[in-house]
Amino acid sequence: MTSTSHPRDLRAELESLTTEAFRPELAGIDRMPTLDLARLMNGEDAGVAGAVAARLPEIAAAIDAVAERMARGGRLVYAGAGTAGRLGVLDASECPPTFNTDPSRVIGLIAGGPAAMVTSVEGAEDSRDLARADLEALAPSPDDTVVGVSASGRTPYAVGAVAYARESGCLTIGLACNSGSPLAAAAEHGIEIVTGPELLTGSTRLKAGTAQKLVLNMISTITMIRLGKTYGNLMVDVRASNDKLRARSRRIVALATGAGDEEIDRALTATDGEVKNAILTLLADVDGPTAARLLEESGGHLRAALEARP
Repeated sequence: MTSTSHPRDLRAELESLTTEAFRPELAGIDRMPTLDLARLMNGEDAGVAGAVAARLPEIAAAIDAVAERMARGGRLVYAGAGTAGRLGVLDASECPPTFNTDPSRVIGLIAGGPAAMVTSVEGAEDSRDLARADLEALAPSPDDTVVGVSASGRTPYAVGAVAYARESGCLTIGLACNSGSPLAAAAEHGIEIVTGPELLTGSTRLKAGTAQKLVLNMISTITMIRLGKTYGNLMVDVRASNDKLRARSRRIVALATGAGDEEIDRALTATDGEVKNAILTLLADVDGPTAARLLEESGGHLRAALEARP
């Protein structure tokens, strides 16, 4: 259903949120010199990492649960409105080029659809029904994870997405920037990163947005590490789709193996440019087909494939 709260009720609700609090001591910032404003804003941002650090146990528990399901073939779905929705779409869109994931494995849903990435879609964030419809189109399963993202923690679209996902048996995570949020309460894993009032009252694309970006980075990156998308701190599943990434692929193979340029070129040719496979051919002294088989048997984990080599 679409929210029908009276404007006065909604105003009172917003005024109770830490992220919406007015700071009278900052009422004159429009008169400050630019350098002083930059220092002030930078000082505000400096506290975000500490707010995230205070919730690391909850974040880690959620990541382990996500990785367990994705290892079984599940998907990671972000759902949010406005800035929160855009951050989810951004994180999802970066997984294929960074980790060579299928685009259908990490998905970003934003209230109002793709057009809402650049323009406001009136009323979309207030609709729980829209969230349900967007998720129904994905046919969610118990192996999937749905992460509702909302700075306020009360956005109907994000709360509705988590509520429907939980009904469908999905793992659910609620990421908010206020304590005691409906979003965190609706989710199996509630993560509340309290960053405090913003420099500009109501502009939660600032500290709250930064906090959400940091947590989404952790969820996707550490999950991919757990899925074997890296070897140590090397992105061995990088997709070489342009000259920069082809150069990066060669550098990663060199860092992992210590091999020379000619050896690296031969290994990448023998494995159709697959970095992980090329590393395995060099470190395990096997041919391309054998490397592919060992990686398949190890679930794509290069370290496990090395330990299982003949």
